[in-house]
Amino acid sequence: MAKYVLLDTETTGAGENDRIIQLGFMVLEGKNVEVYNDLCYSEVPIAIPAMETHGITPEMIEGLPTCRETGAFRALEGLNDPENILIIHNAPFDLGMLAKENFTSRMRLIDTLRCAKHLFDDEEAHRLQYFRYRLGLYKIEQAEAQALGIEVKAHDAIGDVLVLKLFLSELRKRLAERFGEVNPIDKMVELTQTPVFYARPLKFGKYKGKTLSEIVESDRGYLSWMLGNMESLDEDMRYSINVVLGNG
Repeated sequence: MAKYVLLDTETTGAGENDRIIQLGFMVLEGKNVEVYNDLCYSEVPIAIPAMETHGITPEMIEGLPTCRETGAFRALEGLNDPENILIIHNAPFDLGMLAKENFTSRMRLIDTLRCAKHLFDDEEAHRLQYFRYRLGLYKIEQAEAQALGIEVKAHDAIGDVLVLKLFLSELRKRLAERFGEVNPIDKMVELTQTPVFYARPLKFGKYKGKTLSEIVESDRGYLSWMLGNMESLDEDMRYSINVVLGNG
């Protein structure tokens, strides 16, 4: 039977040199649930904005094993099988951090962020914490946490995994509304592999408030500049810009 691995990390920051300082995940197999949640040491200093977000201080990780030495990481390696499903919100970030620990997933991937962009395309944001409040998940998470023996903390890795578990159920409901009788896991894997076209007005930059389709009519060069110079663009935005530019 396939196992479902719902995973989140907390890190020293979001830069190229930053590393994992907390690895949390939940393993679902039928009615059985296993929870792993380990803080870990990194020589990379924790950035203040990161500390502000997750509340992990240098004192909390001093003297702890590194990520690769934790029980959670060893368990994750044992789960790394193509039969299993890895579920992450904003998967490229966490997978990129895990790659720095020499972990490459062989599991089938569901990125709930991309699935949310497909299935909740009318929402103004797609962050996990946004949906925690938008869908009222905060009202039921404490009961779920008590049933699983989890302490809920904002932005804590396992706290976010708990929200992810609840959000996954909402994604499945929306999936049934949109596509009817389909295998929800297979469909979410498919959606994860399908880029999202940004049709809404931009929220940043020189042409904030205009859509890509509008911008391409007046300033194609700016869109080409974005592709070449804005490293922060996600895969979906790059895909969308290439579509309006007619690239391949």
